[in-house]
Amino acid sequence: MPTALVTGAASGIGRAVAEHLLDGGYDVLSVDLRDDGPGTPYAADLTTREGNAGAVQAALDAFGGLDVVVANAGVQHVASVRDFPEDRWDQIVALLLTSPFLLAKHAWDALAASGSGRFIAIASAHALAASPYKAAYVSAKHGVLGLVKTLALEGAEAGITATAVCPGYVRTPLVERQIPDQAKAYGVSEERALEEVILQPHAIKRLIEPSEVAEVVAFLAGPNGSAFSGVPVTMDLGWTAR
Repeated sequence: MPTALVTGAASGIGRAVAEHLLDGGYDVLSVDLRDDGPGTPYAADLTTREGNAGAVQAALDAFGGLDVVVANAGVQHVASVRDFPEDRWDQIVALLLTSPFLLAKHAWDALAASGSGRFIAIASAHALAASPYKAAYVSAKHGVLGLVKTLALEGAEAGITATAVCPGYVRTPLVERQIPDQAKAYGVSEERALEEVILQPHAIKRLIEPSEVAEVVAFLAGPNGSAFSGVPVTMDLGWTAR
């Protein structure tokens, strides 16, 4: 039975991915701050080195190996560079960029032993484009795409692939919490913030569903995804076509 570790698995994209992989016959360690994800839940603070190392070890202890790592956990903060809290910068970069690096580092030997190891980072269209008031998030997502490219090159001989799934705005608690922040930043109502700010870059004006992202991750994790490595897999409703 294939095995997977999914971070940020208590809600949103991570939960959808974990559930989809479970339905596909995987053993899944669902990692989050609280241990209520699907499959085998595991609580960890992924802003720490110990949290990431412990999560990988928990998967190895539970399953005896590891075939897929899905680095999904994320947070957001909306503020101008001038006003951006430095501790929030540190938290966001730790969770969105350093955690994927540490997960890859600690899982590397297991992914190589798998013979077809997959490292999948849930990046964002913000790995390819920027938006104002999101300096830490945009910087970290650009960085994780660079990390994925490096992992792909280093992992090729061992049969490890690495990809970055880059969706536009997905219907998650993370996005929903941005609406009042964006309304405040732009001085508009929450309704206008959703329509004119959140969805503004989408050519197709809708939110992506978590299940859609989960379908892409499952494809990349499976045998038909083996040719995708070192690349962004973009699903952004036309955002980066402009």
